[in-house]
Amino acid sequence: MAGLNYVLIPGRHHLLTRFQAVYLRDLVGGRLRDIDDETVGFSAEPTLVWAVTSANHQNTRRNPVPANRREAAIELFSSREGFRSLVVPIFDTRPTERFAEITLKAIAAGAGGLSLDPANCVVAVSTPAVIEMYQSLGFRIAPLEQDHSESPLRAWQVLELCAAGDPAWRQHAHEATIDVFDRYSLAAQVAMVLGDPVVGQEGSLTETRNYRAYAASFEASAERKWKQARPYVVPGRIVDVGCATGAVLELASRDPGLQESDLFGIEVSQHLFEECVHKKSQGLFGNPNTFFFQRNILSGKVFADKSINTSLTFALTHEIISYAGGVDALKRLAAALYVQASPAGVWINSDVCGPEGGDQEVVLHFKEPGVDHPPRNLERLPSGDAKSYLDNLTPAARFPQFAEDFRRLAHVPFAFSPVNAKSVRLSLSDAMEFMTKFSYTDSWLSECHERFCTLAWPDWVSLVQSAGFEIDPRSGSWRNEWLVQNIFRPTAELTTLGGDVIQWPTTHMFLVAIRPLTEA
Repeated sequence: MAGLNYVLIPGRHHLLTRFQAVYLRDLVGGRLRDIDDETVGFSAEPTLVWAVTSANHQNTRRNPVPANRREAAIELFSSREGFRSLVVPIFDTRPTERFAEITLKAIAAGAGGLSLDPANCVVAVSTPAVIEMYQSLGFRIAPLEQDHSESPLRAWQVLELCAAGDPAWRQHAHEATIDVFDRYSLAAQVAMVLGDPVVGQEGSLTETRNYRAYAASFEASAERKWKQARPYVVPGRIVDVGCATGAVLELASRDPGLQESDLFGIEVSQHLFEECVHKKSQGLFGNPNTFFFQRNILSGKVFADKSINTSLTFALTHEIISYAGGVDALKRLAAALYVQASPAGVWINSDVCGPEGGDQEVVLHFKEPGVDHPPRNLERLPSGDAKSYLDNLTPAARFPQFAEDFRRLAHVPFAFSPVNAKSVRLSLSDAMEFMTKFSYTDSWLSECHERFCTLAWPDWVSLVQSAGFEIDPRSGSWRNEWLVQNIFRPTAELTTLGGDVIQWPTTHMFLVAIRPLTEA
């Protein structure tokens, strides 16, 4: 069979191999057969069409290399091997059986109406599931590494060697990839991303979070957070670590007193980082010197030593505790922020806070019964049903469900003993873990991952001072009175074991840490 004009090569193409170069030379030279053992012939010099999938993802385990670097390597590969190539970026899509069809439509849209079909194109791919998709559309398949007699390493296997620091990856990678990796220090980046213990496959802390609701919450609270922080901000280089949708930096960018400052947003979540970039493209940041990076500050240095005047962290530090390795991870964060802080630079931190004397045993008395309600496995419920189920329970009936889910997801003990259908005996810290979360039925499983009460204010003081910071005397813990009036008091009350009523403790803290101008 002959008459073909194109070779479609779909894939993420983080790395190109020497084997791929040899295989493609033999393929376009008419020296290979397809997966059905038919000779593959071309009517003229064919064009290689590289469909670079997940082109809008970077710094995730699934996509550690940015699309522009992938494209640069492909163009260099094609130039050195003498191939005529087209590189077409394909945005990420949810898993679907129509992935091949979507890719073909995206190529048509992104390559001037180029229409690839079984009459003019062979598909070079080795992934069985993708092979099946294109075969179902009638395409012939050139199977690359699949069932090849030499058993060559696939590109992702070579990438894993690179991430592991094994120099053997250079023996298998094509010189074009090696060139681009060396010029842009991509080997170190790949090692950092693939070795990150915190971020998941899709570049997020957790896959259970409702990011639409999460983003809306940050947008709604941004003005309050910025108003609280602004008096302590030192102009110059200002970084918001865990900037979410960039809402606080949006306010900072409009501040007349910060127009000469450089603003940086650091966000680990792919979903939220993309929203920051989208907002910047819309011109929503008044200061043109506003920049965003998708990074995990715990995985490596982001800024030079003593180069940052103000570091901001809003509702971030409890997530560091919850997802990144507990208090030890928080100590690493404090150390990293200290190192990057300029002399007299500040770290402004606003977050939840545990109660002092959290080990004290108390009794939590609910206004309605339900403490004996048996918990269920909410992860087995269809999407959306968990919220409906929880909303139909009294707060007391949600308590045993929380105890079950919090132990399992936060990986901490949560000991309690029922007193009666309305009351439980437990520690003050555990009582506040429940009371600050039980109303979040739309994000229950995500909230049950997170630990709010690990550190009380004295613990924060000790941790921050141990990193080398001094603490502004206006810093301290405080109680959210809205929570007290609208959530806590209508639901329950706290007493000692002897029955004396206990006032609701502090729930939040505001911390301004200063790197000394001169150090001992």
